[in-house]
Amino acid sequence: MTAPTTGKIAQSLHATTPGTTIPFAAIDSPGCYICKWSGHLLRVADTGIAPGRLPHVHLIGPDALFVTKISDNPYLTIGDARRLAANFDLQVNF
Repeated sequence: MTAPTTGKIAQSLHATTPGTTIPFAAIDSPGCYICKWSGHLLRVADTGIAPGRLPHVHLIGPDALFVTKISDNPYLTIGDARRLAANFDLQVNF
């Protein structure tokens, strides 16, 4: 698997430290993520990934979708999220 131009791709589905790029479907920890396909900010609260909780989000399409985690805090301010995204050389669209 080749790494994208920024960040790194997680070798384990549980390696979701800030700066790690993972498939969208592999998100397993709360935090703020940047969508690689659009630059949108994705906030994932702990209740959004708890087993047995709804709603779960499933994106289905022909292309692999990746996100890069920028923080463990899903409630970052927009300014802080932009600053952290810039630290990881990520394009933003928010």
